[in-house]
Amino acid sequence: MQTALTGGRETGALRAMIELLTTAEMAEADRLTIAGGTPGIELMENAGRAVADAACRMPGRRVVVVAGPGNNGGDGFVAARLLAERGYAVRVSLVGDRAKITGDAALALARWNGTVEDAGPGALGDCNLIIDALFGAGLDRAVGGLPRAVIEAMNASGTAVIAVDLPSGVNGTSGAVMGVAVKATHTVTFFRRKIGHTLLPGRFLCGTLEVADIGIPARVLEAIKPKAFANRPELWSAAFPQPAPGGHKYSRGHAVVVSGGVSTTGAARLAARGALRAGAGLVTIASPREALVVNATASLAVMVRPVDGAKALAVFLADRRRNAVVLGPGGGVGTKMRAQVAAALKSAAAVVLDADALTSFANDHQTLLRALKRRSAATILTPHTGEFSRVFKQIDKNTKLGSKLEKARAAAASCVVLLKGADTVVAAMDGRASIADNAPPTLATAGSGDVLSGMIAGLLAQGMPAFEAASAAVWLHGEAAQDFGPGLISEDLPDALPAVYRRVFAMLGGH
Repeated sequence: MQTALTGGRETGALRAMIELLTTAEMAEADRLTIAGGTPGIELMENAGRAVADAACRMPGRRVVVVAGPGNNGGDGFVAARLLAERGYAVRVSLVGDRAKITGDAALALARWNGTVEDAGPGALGDCNLIIDALFGAGLDRAVGGLPRAVIEAMNASGTAVIAVDLPSGVNGTSGAVMGVAVKATHTVTFFRRKIGHTLLPGRFLCGTLEVADIGIPARVLEAIKPKAFANRPELWSAAFPQPAPGGHKYSRGHAVVVSGGVSTTGAARLAARGALRAGAGLVTIASPREALVVNATASLAVMVRPVDGAKALAVFLADRRRNAVVLGPGGGVGTKMRAQVAAALKSAAAVVLDADALTSFANDHQTLLRALKRRSAATILTPHTGEFSRVFKQIDKNTKLGSKLEKARAAAASCVVLLKGADTVVAAMDGRASIADNAPPTLATAGSGDVLSGMIAGLLAQGMPAFEAASAAVWLHGEAAQDFGPGLISEDLPDALPAVYRRVFAMLGGH
């Protein structure tokens, strides 16, 4: 079985494979498979065959395999042999000492009948396809010397490149570039995607991604127990709320959005419309009196109520039917917002903190973190990278946390953290995490984050658990933007949601 990902759209088989593995977890999958009776060379033969098959689907019949001395190089040796057997003109260019090649890679090299030349930037001439079998996913050090020169030559060649497992120079666990990395046209990975295929910048260097079945049984996942997942409906669909035939608006929850002053009401209204489109039965904007007329005039299905300050908000949220609340969009930065956040966190409602609600704690982040620890109800923080660095200063500065995923997990000690971007990470307190890769560049527009925070609240109001609600909202948000296409502004996102919901409900067999 082989599946491919192109331009953010996937085959059904790839969607079902949502687990994302670290380099160590993939090594354990290999080990468990070999311990179960499958020879390592058989896995290598299957991997090399998948690479050769990919090469046969690309134009050009003059191939250079750039191989390293490890198992990634072994996969390349197999691909070279199989392509030569199919009539391709193949050269193997080795980066490293042939005498140091051992194990299955040595056996694969022994089966190669052609010559092995010493690698160098000049060895890439006279080819129309390069197979990058240099490092793969296991690289954990900066690339220098000859390997760096060869990678730079691959990138400068203008020739199509198939990367084996992961473009060389990309860290498989963090997605980071280790000094320099191959810009692949196509990547063939094995068994499951790695985290580095999904986090940036690694994802942008993979080109089209293909996942090949090389004989590792899915049951090894039961022993590995991965906790990182591609953000797909398969991850959260079991908890996704569907309208019940006997339901009514009160059974679908009541989301509240706290508005700022008269000049910044737009953000709250965007969040409120996002909550309503996400399925909340009722949505209310809690508005300061100065902005009451503006909010009321611009709202139809969304209700507007006067709520001035923290004390009034505490009273308003004391009604447990108002079971989810968003603070931050256009709310203003300062002591008033801090007091409103404190009131919300003392309530029984699920709380979403975004934008100004986070920035207000930039110089008092410990107060926020202490309040989060005291809470038992669902809480979701939705920072972009700048807000994250202000609220989680020590975590952001910790150089031992090498990836966006690790930082989000470290921050998710007392709440769910949604760290936004083109590779949005949602991290739960139990270590689970989702990584999204369906957000188009058009989402980089004012107000899109406000809509997202409202969508999360709308799902929370319907009883969806925090991690699943945040992950679902991120995916739905990205799909709505994909569906709308160019020219997207934030107001378009809620109205693009119904088509996305129809697809989700069809998948779930619902309405």
